[in-house]
Amino acid sequence: MENPKVIALEEHYYDPEVAKHFQQGGPEQRLPDLRNRLLDVGGGRIREMDEAGIDVQVLSHAAPATQRMDAETAVPLARQANDRLLETIRASNGRFEGFAALPTADPARAADELERTVRLGFKGAMIHGLANGQWLDDKRFWPIFERAQALDVPVYMHPAIPHPAVAEVYYKDYLKQYPALLTAAWGFGVETATQAIRMVLSGMFEAYPRLKIILGHLGEGLPYGIWRVDHRNAWTKQPPRYPAKRKLGEYFQENFYLTVSGNFRTQSLLGAMLEIGADRILFSTDWPFENIDHAAKWFDAVPISEDDRRKIGRDNAVRLFRIET
Repeated sequence: MENPKVIALEEHYYDPEVAKHFQQGGPEQRLPDLRNRLLDVGGGRIREMDEAGIDVQVLSHAAPATQRMDAETAVPLARQANDRLLETIRASNGRFEGFAALPTADPARAADELERTVRLGFKGAMIHGLANGQWLDDKRFWPIFERAQALDVPVYMHPAIPHPAVAEVYYKDYLKQYPALLTAAWGFGVETATQAIRMVLSGMFEAYPRLKIILGHLGEGLPYGIWRVDHRNAWTKQPPRYPAKRKLGEYFQENFYLTVSGNFRTQSLLGAMLEIGADRILFSTDWPFENIDHAAKWFDAVPISEDDRRKIGRDNAVRLFRIET
């Protein structure tokens, strides 16, 4: 892309106070260089952005943010972290925007925090995995999504480590040799895709038909399963148990956006474009878990039209987030 501003929107950071509450074990805890990059919201990050030709990052706290904290801890901590992120955004001279961290253990106050931060200029929120082991299609969490619709901002559904019971039954036999099977290699995508399907089946989009949900990693595999999900659900001809009124593919074309974060595969991008259209795909890198330079070079060379490249790299984000250019 020669001149348009390039916007990346799954770009993570660490708030030091939030990170103090994380258990040891993830790569960002074990690898000092990765942790240091997450803590960098200044010169090192901007240098990498400049080298890759990326003008704006929408910053979001890395998983699990405040999704595994009790309400008493999460509510003030999320607010304080969001206030610190706001200071970073305001000092960045237009290089950073932000997604809010939400204290999902208290859905009503999480909705209030979403509204507070959006009024301050945040572009929406990011939620990581389950909320203390609970699926977010449960109606106790719906106030968050109701508020997101009212504010006309998206919620980015980002993966986190799967439920311990799932890890025990599905993955433990292979984790010693292949630890990433539980996380980015497979477990992340399966659980996040399941979350998205559950949100559809729950009737959430009947209640909030203008709700916007973002999925990373080119949709966590869902674009390539849409036809089969809809085909087999229709084939069973069972009386409807859930309030969803339409096919999964219809919701994907009206309520979901996808990013290319951490999935720099040309065939997969083309498949997603055919399934939901270039207007609903956005550029991301998954910094610092992926190489920002690899992402940018791949996207610059991917064989799509320049019009679609401009949409994915910039225009869709400008429209979705109302970013001034």
